[in-house]
Amino acid sequence: MDLITTLALIVSSSLVYSAPLIFTALGGVYSEHSGIVNIGLEGIMTMGAFAAVIFNLTFAPVFGGVTPWLGLLIGGLAGLLFSLLHAVATINFRADHVISGTVLNLMAAPLGVFLIKAIYDKGQTNNITANFGYFSFPGLANIPFFGPIFFKNTSAPAWLAIVVTILLWFVLYKTRFGLRLRACGENPQAADTMGINVYGMRYAGVLISGFLGGIGGAVFAQAISGNFSVSTIVGQGFMALAAVIFGKWNPLGAMGASLFFGFAQSLSIIGNQLPGFQHIPSVYMQIAPYVITIVVLVAFLGKSVAPAADGVNYIKSK
Repeated sequence: MDLITTLALIVSSSLVYSAPLIFTALGGVYSEHSGIVNIGLEGIMTMGAFAAVIFNLTFAPVFGGVTPWLGLLIGGLAGLLFSLLHAVATINFRADHVISGTVLNLMAAPLGVFLIKAIYDKGQTNNITANFGYFSFPGLANIPFFGPIFFKNTSAPAWLAIVVTILLWFVLYKTRFGLRLRACGENPQAADTMGINVYGMRYAGVLISGFLGGIGGAVFAQAISGNFSVSTIVGQGFMALAAVIFGKWNPLGAMGASLFFGFAQSLSIIGNQLPGFQHIPSVYMQIAPYVITIVVLVAFLGKSVAPAADGVNYIKSK
């Protein structure tokens, strides 16, 4: 295997596994900048995957090749609605953010399997027929050296995630909305005195998180797993949460961390095709992403500084 082929294999596989993490981590960034810790990213991804697969199986004969893209929107809406539970619990009822998010995680998979059982009378869905597959950018794929590596047989959702990352970075740091959102996560009392609706901004942060997390789950289901079962989303939400911390609550940093975790996950799939990895037992390659996630959390949790009011319930003064 020559150098270009090896690099193309690594990049394309890494992008496929990074895309769900990028979308979900971006949601986590927005939620935590509003002041709401969202441990429930795993559960939100699960509901997004569930909704996308159901939509895909039902409407693939109608919409054909655009079905997975419409599935992203459906998954995003499902994640948004599911995250509303977390928003109400933490903002209105001032529940502990970690406990509320944990409840979402515990609820999502059983709820999804129960609904699958009710709809299809079995514990998991059939495999979808309309998935994302690989995409080559016209023109760009023909660029010498870089074209075959980055733009040929690559992941279209991953490149969309990169574009969305840049857009959300601009919104968070260069717009009035982003400034108000960050103010609510840093000093909600001061934001309130300036006339900012803290509750409204926190709702916005959590719902954006839910929408992006749902898209992340939909991407994973339609590009990687191909169906929905109780084990479709296992650890992906926690990897995305680790990417938020590793990326220091910055959209660009979260994207970079997600690309790193995506690369780690891809090794379990393509490792036996890479020089130097053939003799490593497959079980080590499979557990590597989760070990790396734990190491990153241990190494960076104390060094990364979250928004000052992240996880602190706000009570509006009378």
